[in-house]
Amino acid sequence: MTRGDLARRVATAAAFLPLLAAALFWAPPIVLILVVAAAASIGLWEFYALVRVRGVQPLRVTGAVVAMLFFVQTVRPALVPSAVLPVAAVIVLSVMLTRAGDVPGSVTSAALTLLGAAYLGGLGGTLAALRQAPYELGGPWVTMLLLTTVMTADSAALFVGSATGRHKMAPRISPGKTWEGLAGALVGGVAGALVIRQLRLPWLPLTHAVVLAIAVTLAGTAGDLAESLLKRWAGVKDSGHLFPGHGGMLDRLDSLLFGAPVLYYYLLYAR
Repeated sequence: MTRGDLARRVATAAAFLPLLAAALFWAPPIVLILVVAAAASIGLWEFYALVRVRGVQPLRVTGAVVAMLFFVQTVRPALVPSAVLPVAAVIVLSVMLTRAGDVPGSVTSAALTLLGAAYLGGLGGTLAALRQAPYELGGPWVTMLLLTTVMTADSAALFVGSATGRHKMAPRISPGKTWEGLAGALVGGVAGALVIRQLRLPWLPLTHAVVLAIAVTLAGTAGDLAESLLKRWAGVKDSGHLFPGHGGMLDRLDSLLFGAPVLYYYLLYAR
């Protein structure tokens, strides 16, 4: 990373972090939910744009509808039946029949349409749903736990990997990622999570905080690699150019989308 890239990243973060903090701490939960919904929609559009680079024509309108079903079913389960996945599959496969003239293309189109909807709609829904954590559990601080864990893990991985990285983790997918960087990410993620736990989440047992931080960091790393694989498949460097120095929306969401379900299902079933 050049000094210019680093400067653009810092400037972009300085511009957007206050807006995110305002939506997270000083606005009703619905505001952040709508922000996440908008971000997921942009990410879905970028996902389908990457698919189009490979010559596949996704069912973009259908995908957006199905993604909305996934999202709402997670955030407001009472509004959408729990059988949303089978319903989504029926919708996509039915629309696929309208493109039956190109049999291989229509099947690939349907598969990637459903994948994008589940990726951005389903996982995006778990990210939005964290903001609904009860006040006694910390409310917005649960979301802050996720954000801090991912950001400190990402920063530690960057600096440790740049300084000491020698052993490539997945050279065919992301040549810059190393096992040393992952070790730094785990330490950074745990440190960030413990700071938030100490500040605002006293109900969270120490061992749980450590295990959750490790799980979120590993999930976030998997999410980063999954998006890198998608970009390598499409032959592009970034999913978009929305954030100078940071790439597109999907580049910013990848780790969060994989890390959010860890905390979401912990709150739902394991707490």
